[in-house]
Amino acid sequence: MKKWHLYFLIIMVMVVWGFNVTAIKIIVSNFAPVTITSLRIFVAFLMLAPMLFYRSEIKKLARKDILFIGLVALFGVLGHHFFLSVGLSLTSAANGGLILGSVPIVTTVAAALFLGDRLTAFRVMGLVFGFSGVALIMLMQPGASFSFAIGDIFMFCAVLSQAISFILINKMSNTAGTQAVTGLSLMMGSGMLFTVSLAMEPSGLATLKTGNLTAWLVFFASGIIATAFGHLIYNHAIQQIGAGQASLFLNLSPFFSLVGAFLFLGEKIYTFQWFGFFFIVIGVVLGTGFLEHRSAIRPKKSA
Repeated sequence: MKKWHLYFLIIMVMVVWGFNVTAIKIIVSNFAPVTITSLRIFVAFLMLAPMLFYRSEIKKLARKDILFIGLVALFGVLGHHFFLSVGLSLTSAANGGLILGSVPIVTTVAAALFLGDRLTAFRVMGLVFGFSGVALIMLMQPGASFSFAIGDIFMFCAVLSQAISFILINKMSNTAGTQAVTGLSLMMGSGMLFTVSLAMEPSGLATLKTGNLTAWLVFFASGIIATAFGHLIYNHAIQQIGAGQASLFLNLSPFFSLVGAFLFLGEKIYTFQWFGFFFIVIGVVLGTGFLEHRSAIRPKKSA
């Protein structure tokens, strides 16, 4: 697959993940949050299960790969979603969005430390522009302000958990296929989350009877499109272009979540938030190395 094709697919995933924020708001308002999240992730696994068995992906895995996938499930599914749900209940949406906007920074630094990725000047500028764009989008909402809360610690733990999972997925790029990594981590992670939900939400399963048809349609759309195929494409991108570069595209998700809220919930998008989106686009272009590549080949063309 050509690199620009992959970039296009990642951007489409960011659109879906942005809209998925609105979908999750609808889902968790109708069901017990942790319980329904575990079931949504399990539905995603069921969608990918045929790929695992049809291509015999599981049989190709070594014990080391299964251990790594278990760690991806622990950090990327259980850790990230648990800390995210607790954190958002104890801090503001602006704080939560800003802290989640640091995922590319944390992932890029971790990739440089543990995977040997090069931190070029262009990539550093890309991180700065990207995070500035996220800050403009989140802080320019009415009533948004930044003040430290205990939930911010949980949000940072969510960021750290996700970054660790990205690094683990990157390290398996030469030994395990994307379908196996995504499918099995979703299966293990959903089981871990469901176990936690039994302790946190003893009557969580009872709320399944209260959901209306719209909530269930949104639930399955979120599980199949955003969680199953979204993670499959994004994990493939990590294995192809690296955790650091792939994480830069996550900066686009907050803006598309605003678009989703505008389209489906009637919320406004403000001028400064459009500027934030422009900053994010600049950050992605710089961080993915597009300009570096162009400047490297230009002298060759003129020679």
